[in-house]
Amino acid sequence: MKTYIIGNWKMNFTVGESSLYLHKLLTKLHFYRDIEVIVAPSALALQPLSLQTNRRKIKLAAQNIFYRDYGPYTGEFSVAQVRSLVDYVIVGHSERRHIFHESDKDIKLKVAAALRGGLTPILCIGETESERTFGETADVLKDQLLGGLADVSREELSKVIVAYEPVWAISGHGSSAVASPLDVADVFVLLRKTLKETYGPKLSAEIPLLFGGSVKSLNAESYLSLADCNGLLIGGASLIFSEFNDIIEITKQIKND
Repeated sequence: MKTYIIGNWKMNFTVGESSLYLHKLLTKLHFYRDIEVIVAPSALALQPLSLQTNRRKIKLAAQNIFYRDYGPYTGEFSVAQVRSLVDYVIVGHSERRHIFHESDKDIKLKVAAALRGGLTPILCIGETESERTFGETADVLKDQLLGGLADVSREELSKVIVAYEPVWAISGHGSSAVASPLDVADVFVLLRKTLKETYGPKLSAEIPLLFGGSVKSLNAESYLSLADCNGLLIGGASLIFSEFNDIIEITKQIKND
C-alpha cells in the first residue's frame, strides 16, 4: 500500500504564491512509486496548478466539493467541475464540520459524489476535546466512519482514504495539545477493527488510514512508524516548504528501511 503525504493549504497563499511553492516542490521531488505526494490548494489555484504540475510527482486535491453535480448552489462547485483538475478531494474536515456545520448526511453525500465522479475521497474523522473528556471517542469515530461510508459500495471501499484528525490536537482550533503516537495507535486499532467487523478482513485491509493533527517534521516519524499508519494529512506545516519537504524526506527514509 502507498504512503500518502498530503498538504492541506486551507485558505492560504494567493494563486501566484501557490504556483511558486509548487514549482519549488516539483524541482525538489522525484517520482516515488510507493509514496503519493498531494497538495490541496485553494479552489482558485486548482486550474492553473493543474496545468503546472507533473502528476507523476505531485497530485492535486480539492479541499471541498458540493454533492450535487450542477444546479442553483451559489458559491459551490461540483465534482464534475474539478475532476479534470484533481485526483483527490478532502471530505468532512473538522473545519467543515465545526465551522460550517456540515452534517454527517452532507459528508456521506459528498463521499458518494466524489466516487461517482471518479475522485478519491479523503474522509476526515475526529473527536472534539469535550467528546474525548467524556469518553465518547470510540462512539464518535465509529459514527463518523461508518456514516461517511454509508453510501459506498463494497466495490468502491478500496478507493476511499480515511484520515483521523482529532480536533483537540489541531493547533488551528486553539489547542496546544498533541496526540501521542500511542493515542493514535489505539485509534487506528479501533478503526481497523470497526472496518473489519463491518466489511470483512480483506476489504478493511485495503483502506488507507492517515493521521492529521499538528504534524511537523519533528514528530512525523513517530506517526509514520505506527503499524497501521499509511500517511499524514498536514496542515500548518505544509505551508512551510522546508517543513513539508523534510516530512517527505523522512517518509522516504522510513520506506527504504
